[in-house]
Parts: sequence; structure tokens; C-alpha cells
Amino acid sequence: MRIDGGEFTMGSDHHYPEEAPAHRVRVSGFWISPAAVTNREYAAFVRATGYRTVAERPLDPADFPGAPVENLQPGSMVFTGTPGPVDLRHLSQWWAWTPGANWRRPFGPGSSIGDAAEHPVVHIAYEDAQAYADWARLRLPTEAEWEFAARGGLDGAAYTWGEEPESAGDRRANYWHGDFPWRAIRGYGSTAPVRSFEPNGYGLFDMAGNVWEWTSDWYHDYDGEGGCCAPSNPRGGSREESVEPSGHFDVPRKTVKGGSFLCADSYCRRYRPAARRGQMIDTGMSHIGFRVARS
Repeated sequence: MRIDGGEFTMGSDHHYPEEAPAHRVRVSGFWISPAAVTNREYAAFVRATGYRTVAERPLDPADFPGAPVENLQPGSMVFTGTPGPVDLRHLSQWWAWTPGANWRRPFGPGSSIGDAAEHPVVHIAYEDAQAYADWARLRLPTEAEWEFAARGGLDGAAYTWGEEPESAGDRRANYWHGDFPWRAIRGYGSTAPVRSFEPNGYGLFDMAGNVWEWTSDWYHDYDGEGGCCAPSNPRGGSREESVEPSGHFDVPRKTVKGGSFLCADSYCRRYRPAARRGQMIDTGMSHIGFRVARS
């Protein structure tokens, strides 16, 4: 889809700290795929190139000193619902490192994507998304492009569809409906086929929910953004600045956008255009995918 350039308010002062301060930005015109890359499309890339994703490759023990042997097998992080209510401060209760999990086997050994050809591909690390984009002679969108596109012409609105949250009985996006993380309403709680919900004002699908999507920008805080003039085509910070400041993980992060099927109002209301977080580039998860763009 062709997106004409323009100026808009990026970020938000009304939700999570990492989205602030809201600031004016300009982007040039660009093209972006109407939906996230699907399992069917990624399979075509793999057949053509023989590519193996990060989650399918053996791990080098030297890169993970002290890690248990069972965790040094190829795998990925899989969402595993809990049997009942839990303390939402501890996300390790619903995420599990799962040997054998990858884009072909999204829930681990024994699972498959046989009936999910039109679902967004997941368990995709940053280099896996970049490899697909290179093969397709495309690129990943910048964070500013992604957010501009997600807004669909509704500058400053909280959601892709407008200012008001989804009303009862309305189906706007695939985010968590029910009691998180243990009891989802039927039809929610997992990825959905792309194009399952109405597109935004630019004809783009799933710019809210379903899966988080990689952008090409290194993650950085917005502190100090703004000023008298709206910058044109801004980019993220540096690779070094993107590393988590707590020091727990020495892995650079790219910005992901859009939220996912795991965004619950009681826990993570990030199925909004301004929502953002830093994702370690070497880690795929069962709620992270991507779409592609070109200038």
C-alpha cells in the first residue's frame, strides 16, 4: 500500500512512560505491506533459499555461560497460559523457553503450522525478518513509518480506529479478551489469520494486536525529543544505546510496534499506534512477527 508522507504526532503523553514525550515528526512517502508476513509467505522464502532461523540453529555454549544444558538446544520462547489467576508482575509464569519451538513448530515438538498458513509467522528474530526483506528486495519499516501507517490518518488518536476503546460486542483487533493470562474468550488468546479484522484508514490490517512487529530502528528513549521543528524521517538511537540499561542482558534491541494477542487491558494495553518496546535482536517469541516496506 502506498502511504503518502506527512507530519504527525509520534508517541503519547497519556499511557506508558516509554511513549513520552509526544512529538511532531515528518515522514516521506513509502510503501508498506497491508498485512504481516504469513507462514505461507515465509515458507516460500525458506524453500527458495534454504534459510534457517535463529530458533532452528544450535547454540554455542560459549555465548551462554552458566546456562543449563537443556537450554542450549535450538528453541524459542512460547506463551503458556496459566491454570488460574497469577501475580502479573512475574511474566516468567506464562513464558517458557521451549526446545524445538520455531516458526514451523510454534508450540514446540509435535506442533505445526499445517492449518495456519495465513497466520503471521512468529518466532522470528530480527535477522530472520531482515533476511526475508533482503530476499524480497524490500526492507523493514522505520519506527516512525510504522506508527504513521498504523494511525491511518487519525493523527493523535489513541487507537488505530479512533479515540475510544473497543465497545462491547465490537471486534476491532486481536488482543486479549478475558482473564489474562489464563482464560481467554473464545476466538482470542492466540494469533489469528491476517486480515481477520477491519483495516485502518490506510487499508492496513492488524496494526493493532495479533503480533508485535519488528522495525529497523534501534530502541531508544524519547527523552529530549521535540523542539521547534519536526524532524524528517527520524531514526532510532545507536546499537550501543539500545542495550538494556539494567545490565541484565548485554544484547542490543530493536523497536517492535503494535502489541499482540497477549495485550490485555489489565496488564498491557499496548495495542495502540504509540505503543513501543525494545526487543532483543537474538530472540524470537510466539507473538513477534513483521511486515515489510520500501521507499
